[in-house]
Amino acid sequence: MSKPVILTGIRSNEAPTLANYLGAFLPMVEMQEKYAGQYQINMFVPDLHSFTTPIDHSTLYRNTLDNIKYFIAAGLDLSDPDTFIYRQSYVSAHSELTWILDCFTYVGEMSRMTQFKDKSGDHGESVSMGLFNYPVLMAADILLYNASYIPVGEDQFQHIEITRDIATRFNNKFGDVFTVPVSTKEQTAFIQRDNGLRIRSLTDPSKKMSKSAQEDKSKINLTDTPEEAAKKVMSATTDSVGVINYDWENQPGISNLLQLLSLLTHQPIAQVINAWQGKTNYGELKGAVAEAVSAFLSDFHARLAEVTDEVLLAKLEASEQAMSSLANQTLHRAQVAVGLRPRG
Repeated sequence: MSKPVILTGIRSNEAPTLANYLGAFLPMVEMQEKYAGQYQINMFVPDLHSFTTPIDHSTLYRNTLDNIKYFIAAGLDLSDPDTFIYRQSYVSAHSELTWILDCFTYVGEMSRMTQFKDKSGDHGESVSMGLFNYPVLMAADILLYNASYIPVGEDQFQHIEITRDIATRFNNKFGDVFTVPVSTKEQTAFIQRDNGLRIRSLTDPSKKMSKSAQEDKSKINLTDTPEEAAKKVMSATTDSVGVINYDWENQPGISNLLQLLSLLTHQPIAQVINAWQGKTNYGELKGAVAEAVSAFLSDFHARLAEVTDEVLLAKLEASEQAMSSLANQTLHRAQVAVGLRPRG
C-alpha cells in the first residue's frame, strides 16, 4: 500500500442528500475511474462522528450500511483492489490516536472552528464535547492512512487546515511521524474545482443544503420519491429580481438552480448559463431542474435496489482487516514517539 491515498467519508446518522451525492459520492466515483491503479482510495463511514449531535442510536448500525450502499449505487467499483470501504468504529486506532492528538491540540484552535459555532448555536452548556472535539478525530481519520488528498466541501476546509497544523506540530516535536495532507488550494486543484462544491438550501440559499437540517423542504434526500423532490424544487426560494443571472452574491437561489441543472444534466455551467441568462420565467427554470432531479432519482433508486447486504459486508470485512493493519502501524509510530511504546 505505497500508493498516494485519497480519503473521503460521510456520516451515517441521516439519509444523505443530493448535495452529498454531488459533493462526495460522485467525485469519489469519478476519481476512482480516473486514477485506477495510481492511487489508494479510502471510502469510510465515520460512524463515531455520527453522534456528535443527537441521533436515534437504534438506527445507527442500519444507517451505516445503507449509507455505504449509496456510494455503490453512485458507481463505486467494489472489485477495485485499491479501493477500501470501512467503518470508522471497526478500526480502533481512530479512537486511540485521537486521544494522543488531543494532547497536542489547543482549546483556542478548536474554539475557532466555524462548524462548531454553527452547529452549537444557542445550546450553551448542553453542547457535547464530541461536537467541540470532532476535528481532532477527523485529523486522526486522515493521518492514520497517510492521506494526501481529502475531497471535501468548502465548509470542511478549516478542518483540513487544522489537521495540517496538528501533524506539522507533532512532526516538529517528534520527527516525521505523519504525512501532512496537501493544502486546501492543492486539494481543490487535484479534484479540478476552483472552489469546494456547495449545494445550497432550497429554502435559504445563503446556507448549504444539509442532511441534518430540520426543515425537510430545504433539502433533496436521496430517499425522496421523484415526485417529492420535484415538488421541493418547484417551491424553492429564489428572489424578486425577475431576471435569471448566475450571481451567487445577489441571486444565490437562482444560481443554485443553474448549478443543479448543470450537474444533473452533465452540461458545463457556462452552457447552462448561456441558455438561461436573461430569461424572466423562474417557473420554467424550476421546471427544468425539477425534471432533471426527478430523472436522476428514478435512475438512482433502481441502482440502489441492486446492492445487497451480503456483497457489502464481504467488502467491509476485508477492507477493515486491511485498514486495521495499516492504521495500527501509524498508531504505533505515534505511540513510540510520545513514549508509550519502546523505541527501536
